[in-house]
Amino acid sequence: MAEPNADSSPDKPRVPLAIEEALAAAAIAVMGLITFANVVTRYTTNVSLAFTEEYAIVLMVVMTLLGASVAVARDHHIRIGFLIDRFGPRGRLRAELLALGVTALVFGALVVLGTLMTIDEYRFEISSPGLGVPQWLYTLWLPLLSAVVTLRALGRAVRVVRRPDILRAGAGEP
Repeated sequence: MAEPNADSSPDKPRVPLAIEEALAAAAIAVMGLITFANVVTRYTTNVSLAFTEEYAIVLMVVMTLLGASVAVARDHHIRIGFLIDRFGPRGRLRAELLALGVTALVFGALVVLGTLMTIDEYRFEISSPGLGVPQWLYTLWLPLLSAVVTLRALGRAVRVVRRPDILRAGAGEP
């Protein structure tokens, strides 16, 4: 008897990647609008909207972390394919689990350290240099989105353990 959730793609995450993809698209769209407004304003009025750089930087960090989350979930993270592709199935499984474990560990550390930094910025009322906005509003995205990447790495590890046949030579290549 087939499993109720079985489909043709055993590697498909339970939580749809469309969430991260939509947020990343929104971040890049807002970055584009900010940059466009800055260029138009600079050329038409000779005044720069330099303060918008803060927003652009935060959106770049958000977009990067969302992209990392999608890359981990889709198995498109950076790897040394030259070596991994020469491993047998068991070696590829071990290498994949090691990579996912290290990814989860590093982003888990970012969750903890980013949370501590955000709390400190909140407690000490640190404000951003350009706009005077509370800095913790910007920093908050680091631990939140690092947690998303950590969960995506752990989810992929669970899928790989349950179905090691999803690993193949050149798995991360488009």
